[in-house]
Amino acid sequence: MDTRDPELKNELDATLHARSELGADYESALVESFLEKVEQRLDTTLDRRVRRHLAEQQVSVARGARTPQPMGNFGERYGFGIISLVLAIPLSAIGAAAAHTAGLVVVWLGIVGVNAVHAARNWPWFQRRSSRAESDWED
Repeated sequence: MDTRDPELKNELDATLHARSELGADYESALVESFLEKVEQRLDTTLDRRVRRHLAEQQVSVARGARTPQPMGNFGERYGFGIISLVLAIPLSAIGAAAAHTAGLVVVWLGIVGVNAVHAARNWPWFQRRSSRAESDWED
């Protein structure tokens, strides 16, 4: 066990000692109690990290930095690629059966192209820009 948290290590030692004294009858209750303490410790650590991250974002926005752009949803970013690779199996079979190697190459170029366009949506130079600058004077 990592000794970065001596209090948690002491709790584990106490739980193991209590188990040796009480026997196997109380083992499940002791394990549940220890796991609750670990869960509380993890919740506390996670809350502290989330608060620190939010505070850092607020400070960077207050200092005039750009607002942080969301990185996107995990499912959106990787799900599209996974689904396209799963669909690549039957598409490859159809392309190879219909036009042999040329059909297979066309299918895979299409798959790569679709995934590249989907990934490029988040690139800053690919996003649409307004043709004219916004002004506070216009309605």
